[in-house]
Amino acid sequence: MSTHSFGVIGAGIVGAAVAREITQRFPDAEVTVLDKAETVAAHQTGHNSGVVHAGLYYQPGSLKAVLCRRGVNLLHAYASEKNLPFEECGKIVVALAPEEESRLRDIHAKAVANGVPDVELLGPEGIRSVEPNAVGRLALHSPHTAIIDFGAVARALIDDVERAGGRVLLGAEVTSIANGEQGCSVTVERGGEQTSHTFDHLIVCAGLQSDRIARMAGGAAYPKIVPFFGQYSQLAPEHRTILNGLVYPVPDPAYPFLGVHLTKRVDGEMLVGPNAFLSFGRENYSGWRIGLKDSLEVAASPSFWKFASQNRQAAVQEVGAVLSRKKFLAGAADYVPSLEGAASTPITRGIRAQAMDRQGQLLDDFVIENIGSATLMRNAPSPGATSSLAIAEHLVETLGKHLRLTNVTSHG
Repeated sequence: MSTHSFGVIGAGIVGAAVAREITQRFPDAEVTVLDKAETVAAHQTGHNSGVVHAGLYYQPGSLKAVLCRRGVNLLHAYASEKNLPFEECGKIVVALAPEEESRLRDIHAKAVANGVPDVELLGPEGIRSVEPNAVGRLALHSPHTAIIDFGAVARALIDDVERAGGRVLLGAEVTSIANGEQGCSVTVERGGEQTSHTFDHLIVCAGLQSDRIARMAGGAAYPKIVPFFGQYSQLAPEHRTILNGLVYPVPDPAYPFLGVHLTKRVDGEMLVGPNAFLSFGRENYSGWRIGLKDSLEVAASPSFWKFASQNRQAAVQEVGAVLSRKKFLAGAADYVPSLEGAASTPITRGIRAQAMDRQGQLLDDFVIENIGSATLMRNAPSPGATSSLAIAEHLVETLGKHLRLTNVTSHG
């Protein structure tokens, strides 16, 4: 068989996983990873809380639910293989009000349908047995929800790609794509010079820039990415051991984001957050580097204004949490009362690549578009990092069948 060449745009955890999967399934293939950042995992992968989601919330049978459950198992095995920290610290989702209890029971039913192991509902005494400092009327306990360093995973995956003979070009910004049925030509700017790279097939896993890169490849105008930042605060050292694992609220279907929760990290630190608000820039991690192009694009989007009009109350609530860390932390103290008045320090914010359709609706499931010789990952929201190895498996297996490549190996 003649050598097939693959380009992968994006050196976050999904792109890294896809590139590694190609080297494993098609050992003779040429693989090139392109990313405009100077480091691996520079964006969403390197700015998240590190939670390995078990699959509690997702619609049974959805791509997200299936790939999350598969992804957990693959990720755990990979972490063990590479000696990366992976801690099954567990998680409780807590109902504080009577109206939250029915929603929590619905989540429990979804978790069971998705095959999440050992999930159970706990009353107040059960909550205290798992998390002595937490309170609530009813909780869903997921003992196998875990934490990991996704940035470390992405770097290990890229190392695997390079050891298998793949090329990784960082600092390489894609400026144009010529996409046809016979292949893709990708022009990049790197070190002040423009070069072209031709591939038999291109896979785009560009996260915050996924819609722009997709349009270069001839993809649809929607979904569009609207960036929302999430700010975490790190609790003072005396609170590092206040919880054994993670404490989450029950999601409110009228509210587009999850709300403040408490998250243990693999380095032992305890985080509270995040809030969620429109980011004035897709890569505005400091909060001060306003992205004019990004902001104007959002302001010119009718879909964003539809979304905003539907979520005024949520926006008002989030503004308060953004402006006042005291108010922000008060939400956490509802679940862990001893955190009342706790000291904390804001850490670098993360920015969600939130895909939105023409109607201003946030897309919930993974979205993959195929056009010409390109496969476009248009939406990979949480649990995208958890599912990364399974997303790669799914994409590359499907692609191998489409391209009629015969040296596909099975490693499930």
